Amino acid sequence: MTSLIFNSVVRALQPLLLFFSVFLLLSGHHAPGGGFTGGMVAASAFVLYGMATDTAAARRALRVPLPVLMGVGLLLALASGLVSVVSGEPFLTSVWLKFGAGVLGEVELGTPLLFDLGVYLVVMGVTLTFVASLAEE
Repeated sequence: MTSLIFNSVVRALQPLLLFFSVFLLLSGHHAPGGGFTGGMVAASAFVLYGMATDTAAARRALRVPLPVLMGVGLLLALASGLVSVVSGEPFLTSVWLKFGAGVLGEVELGTPLLFDLGVYLVVMGVTLTFVASLAEE
C-alpha cells in the first residue's frame, strides 16, 4: 500500500501498540491480559507495518527470524514448568521469588511471568508466520 497517510499513521501507532502489548503481558496476573493477548497485539503492530511497507520490511523490523522467536518462546514456557520440577513440585506449579527493591518496595517475580513471556513469543511468531505466508502468496 502506498498511502502516505496510512504509512504515517502506522509508523506512529506501532510503538504505541508494542508498548500496550507489553502492558497486557505484565498485567495478565492481576487483570485481563497476559501472554496471548499481548502477543496478538504485538503481532498486529508488525502486520500493520507490513501492510504499510512490505513483508520483507516487517521481517527486518522484527530483527529476529520467526522460527527463532517461536523456539525461544517454547523453551521459556518449558523452562517455567521445569523450575517447579527442580524445586520438588509438580510440573507448572508456580514458583515465586521476592526481591527487596529499595524505593520500589518488594518485587515478586515468578514462573507464571516466564510462561506468559513464552506464550507471548509463540503467539507472536505463529501469527506473523501465518500472516506473512498469506501475504507472500
